[in-house]
Amino acid sequence: MPSHLFADPPAPQPPERGVVESLITRTRRLRGDVDAVRRDTLADEHDTQWRWQRALCDLAVHQLDDLGAHLGQLRNGLPGDETDTPSVGAAGAVPPGDDSGSLLSRVGSAEWNLLTDEVTWSPELYEIFGRRPEKGPMTLDELPSVMVPEDQGLLQTLVTECLVDGRPIDSEFRIVRTDRRVRTLHMLGEPVLDSDGCTASMWAVLRDVSELRRSQRAVHESGDTLLRRERSARTEQRLVVELQEAVLPSWRGSLQSPQSEPGTLDLAGHYLPPAGAGGLVGGDWFDALKLPDGSTLLSVGDLTGHGVTAASTMAMLLGALRGMAVAGVEPGALMGHLNQLLDTAEQPALGSAVCCRYRAETRTLVWAQAGHPAPLLFRDGTGRALTPLDGVLLGATSGAAYEQAEIQLLPGDLLVLHTGRLTDRTGVDRLLALGPRLTGARDAQDCVRTVVEEFGETGREDDACVLVARIGPES
Repeated sequence: MPSHLFADPPAPQPPERGVVESLITRTRRLRGDVDAVRRDTLADEHDTQWRWQRALCDLAVHQLDDLGAHLGQLRNGLPGDETDTPSVGAAGAVPPGDDSGSLLSRVGSAEWNLLTDEVTWSPELYEIFGRRPEKGPMTLDELPSVMVPEDQGLLQTLVTECLVDGRPIDSEFRIVRTDRRVRTLHMLGEPVLDSDGCTASMWAVLRDVSELRRSQRAVHESGDTLLRRERSARTEQRLVVELQEAVLPSWRGSLQSPQSEPGTLDLAGHYLPPAGAGGLVGGDWFDALKLPDGSTLLSVGDLTGHGVTAASTMAMLLGALRGMAVAGVEPGALMGHLNQLLDTAEQPALGSAVCCRYRAETRTLVWAQAGHPAPLLFRDGTGRALTPLDGVLLGATSGAAYEQAEIQLLPGDLLVLHTGRLTDRTGVDRLLALGPRLTGARDAQDCVRTVVEEFGETGREDDACVLVARIGPES
């Protein structure tokens, strides 16, 4: 690399070799650690978070590779020395897929003598430009001819300011090599003064930073994509919550019938959001509706999928269920209509549900299920699941028939309807074990509170619903 021709104080001496060796060793070790992190990153090309993490690792590896190469040059002295150039080790390895040659060939130097028109290029600079050495170095006037047109004016301005005003150059531009590949070069240049303080030549170091800039763009683009995805997810979550609040029962606490009626129901329900921060809100619902004939509709259900699609399908299904129940359709036939609705929907989905019609004057419960856990009946401190009925998942097949059953309830009986996600990890037995606490509770709301305390905090990645119906005492 040509030496500076400053008339000012002599150039400082290079650092001691032992210090540079220590830096190379530490860089090599750090490069190996970062590369291990990159290899251990679980690969999922469709995961934005993974792409962003991988891009950051790649960028760090490129920077450490370049640092190792520069330290190697610092240790070995000026280009053209007779001493061999030892390998920098892992920190100097060429990353897979790198088409720019060895790291040491990414940095070259040049000097343009203004007095003799002599131009000197280091061998590395020929490799960077993809230029054959026999063609000789390029003059400052020729240099713009290999540059991307948009960058030609920038370089001309920088060179003029350097030669006329003595300003150093620290900028980047793009060149088009003879093999038509576009490379990004970083140029550090400065004027070289003669003994009279006039500009005699211009000296510059050019570094191929194409891979580094590519990695930086990947980090930036992946980060932007991740931020957009997070904002979109937050917006979708807010829409889902608003939709749920609009369609699920508006009452909070118990929905009680007049206590003077025989067999009155004390009702309470609760929606349990996902327990973890990464949990997904789906299409679970619970519902209790007083019907025109005096009976009460009870239902819970769960749709496949998450987000706005699942919540909007749930709203459609719940609206249809209420409308048919008000029209007097019994639970078994009602499940058949809901199945047909999902089977013919523009956005196919699967769902499970249980639907009950309770008549207070006779304390009878007519119910049907579609691929859903049966209601739990608690009596005298013990609980059991009602005998399951035939009924496939909603939307699974056209023309499905659903069995319907009737059960006689007693004063003080407690019904618990829930979505399967409430007990996926622990089984129904854990819920049945709450029998003494549930039957001894003051009201339905206390029962729901007990269930939420038991199941609502940990171990559940999905949303869930629970609905409690307590049969009042005889009047």
